[in-house]
Amino acid sequence: MSTQERPPLIRIGTMVSGSGRDPAGYIRQILPYGFESFSIAFSGGVRGEDLVRLADQVQSALADSGAVISSLGIYGNGSPLENGQADLDTLMAWETLIDSAHLFGCSIVGGFTGRVRGSSLEESLPRYGQVWGELARRAEDRGVRIAFENCTRTDTWQEGTRNLALTPAAWELMFAEVPSRALGLEWEPCHQMVQLIDPLPQIAAWGSRIYHVHGKCATIRWDVVRQYGIYGPRPWAYHRTPGFGDLDWARVISELRLAGYVGSIDIEGWHDPVYRDALEMTGQVHSLNYLKRCRGGEFVPNPT
Repeated sequence: MSTQERPPLIRIGTMVSGSGRDPAGYIRQILPYGFESFSIAFSGGVRGEDLVRLADQVQSALADSGAVISSLGIYGNGSPLENGQADLDTLMAWETLIDSAHLFGCSIVGGFTGRVRGSSLEESLPRYGQVWGELARRAEDRGVRIAFENCTRTDTWQEGTRNLALTPAAWELMFAEVPSRALGLEWEPCHQMVQLIDPLPQIAAWGSRIYHVHGKCATIRWDVVRQYGIYGPRPWAYHRTPGFGDLDWARVISELRLAGYVGSIDIEGWHDPVYRDALEMTGQVHSLNYLKRCRGGEFVPNPT
């Protein structure tokens, strides 16, 4: 690459509900603030969704803006490792989004692994291997990468309902069970911070398996931890929009670049306890501009 060529850009974007009233209209409203990518997330499944129509509407909303759809996501309550109706709907949503990603011009589908309810992480692995081995082959055939969010929900190593991809120790077991490179991470540092895990070393160790990044930070109230512990009466951790939490995102982006990451960081809003309700978009636009500064600002070519 010439020193005058613009290097691949880590885009800064945000998440949009695909199940909302008018996702394309929402994108049109916030595009002028400078978002460069959008991750479209579905919460309850995709049964009844006209994805062809939605993709056409979204692509029309993006028009010549230069912004892109970075990924699709399914974050429902079902577990694709189980057989209840909500579980089967979630599994169907994974299959449908893998098949439909190309309509949106993207090649990443994110979400939760699912879990065998009431079982430990290790006990869930054989069923995980069956389900995700098949989904990995489906993704490979379509040029899609699957990105597991490292969200704990209320799951632990010993038991849970929705997700196995909790920690690096879990990732090692998961990727050994299904070694396909179609499977990777939708990495979010917040979910490590609230487990009191340092997220930064993970980027160097797991950078080649980070396929999408959720922009969410955390504030750890160490004064509360020291006085009450993590099971006491007072909240000791808060999910935060980047720029308002404890993490230096300039270091995050530098580490991502060193690891070769060229995807998107999409802000996961609607969690910050301060910049919420009427201040939601105020917080998100601040975060957008903060992350752009952490990225180094606008590209400036070197003198010739």
